[in-house]
Amino acid sequence: MARKLFLLTLVFTASSLLNAQSPLSELIPVRGFSIAAPKPDGVDDFVRFIEDELAARALNVLILRVDYNYQYKTHPELRDSAALSEADVKKMVEVCRKHHIRIVPQINLLGHQSWAERTLNLLKVYPEFDETPSVQMPEKYEWPNEDGLYCKSYCPQHPEVHKVVFAMVDELLDVFEASDFHAGLDEVFYIAAEECPRCSGHDPAKLFSDEVWRIRNHLAQKDRKLWIWGDRLLDGKLTGLGMWEASMNNTHPAIDMVPRDIFICDWHYERPDKTAVYFAMKGLQVATCPWRKPEVARAQIADMVRFREGSTPEMRDYFQGIILTSWSSAEGFMKSYYKNEDQGGAREMLTIFEMRL
Repeated sequence: MARKLFLLTLVFTASSLLNAQSPLSELIPVRGFSIAAPKPDGVDDFVRFIEDELAARALNVLILRVDYNYQYKTHPELRDSAALSEADVKKMVEVCRKHHIRIVPQINLLGHQSWAERTLNLLKVYPEFDETPSVQMPEKYEWPNEDGLYCKSYCPQHPEVHKVVFAMVDELLDVFEASDFHAGLDEVFYIAAEECPRCSGHDPAKLFSDEVWRIRNHLAQKDRKLWIWGDRLLDGKLTGLGMWEASMNNTHPAIDMVPRDIFICDWHYERPDKTAVYFAMKGLQVATCPWRKPEVARAQIADMVRFREGSTPEMRDYFQGIILTSWSSAEGFMKSYYKNEDQGGAREMLTIFEMRL
């Protein structure tokens, strides 16, 4: 448990950089944390956690995976049974504003429309949006399986889907008073499905890049910025990164088709792969995203500092920083964090920059 919780220490302590030659904002401009948004009964604890733990460590970006955990007025049929109210959200907005932390709300778009045995709200309510309606959700999920089912996708070419999801996106960004939106777009295994009457025979990379452009252009109408995970833009075969941290279903050529003003969250959890350089060389702002393994995170943070220091002025600001990720609930994470806060593994990241001093 301690190793799983190491990232809660967040690495971003001013004291760990007192002897550094450059200010923290120059070394690592984006110092972020990604986690599921709390449920309503966990909001007050989460606000205290932001105040006491995240702000104290100079964090300046908080990606909150909200999805259907909000009381949407535009599409109330898509709310979770227990969902955040506007008042709940404003508590988080207020504490983040106080500490100059940028909130980036997230709704998973395109992929991640199911999980394990569950179809998630969008496809449950609007099954006509399903890219692969013939794939039935199993009573007990196992991987691998005959259908290649990891998570469902919506059809990016369905004529009605964006009316629904963009209404949710706009409402969420308004209530969070946010200028940035994270669309997920990771681990999209179902795309250009043969059974889809709209997508069959299309180039997966073109379908993927068109969806990125569609979301980006919608956000740009209100001067908002799109963030996505970077895995679908990497060639899993060429790099040896495989089907999870990169693409094995031919979406990777989309890296040359997507807009240059999106923000890439480049996640690698098992090895400190240097793909941030690839994204930067393509003219894309990028942050490296660790999870779970302190030794990997140390190397990734050192790499990011080195990339910035060793780059030309033209390239330097494409290397934006580090975003630590957690894949538990906010409540479960906080409970384990405080229970284990004095254990070495849970606090291991506090000294992660010492290798640089």
